Amino acid sequence: MHKYLPYSISVDEFFQIREQSDALLEYIDGIVYMSALPSTKHQRVSNSLEANFRTFLEGKPCELFHAPYDIELKNEKIEGTKIIIPDISIICDESGFTDARYVGVPDLIVEILSPSNQSHDLITKLNLYMSYGVKEYWIVNPMLDTITVYALNDEKMYEQHDMKTETGKITSKILDGLCMDLKSIFPS
Repeated sequence: MHKYLPYSISVDEFFQIREQSDALLEYIDGIVYMSALPSTKHQRVSNSLEANFRTFLEGKPCELFHAPYDIELKNEKIEGTKIIIPDISIICDESGFTDARYVGVPDLIVEILSPSNQSHDLITKLNLYMSYGVKEYWIVNPMLDTITVYALNDEKMYEQHDMKTETGKITSKILDGLCMDLKSIFPS
């Protein structure tokens, strides 16, 4: 993940650039960030996670969306425009859907790290999602076969709910009963 332009632009300029680009571009308060294309392992891990989430969500009111799908984070207490493309978003409040994107705050977001985007997902996005009130944030590290689950506490701060490396079962705090075996997520 790196800055696409060294200066601040408007959200309208961002959408003009996006129309002319095949790159995965995100917009955070005037700055455009470009993501690397996902690796083969990234895609396999993403597909495994999606399959597990979809099976669990069957018959439930939440919906899964995967990249590339725009999320425009909105919170009345926070100014600025943030348009992000999480690897996986689970959304239970359907009131924010538009034809082009979701405007609001997903309940759960998953980001799969790439060697080039680690600090963006581990620092920038963690703080962004926490401040907007994303209830649960999963950081998946396919280089280490690790999943870390952060959940908002009563003080609206993230605390680690679960973490597993290579083996074991990872759980969700907000999706009661969700349990994924890491062997089904990380290809051997």
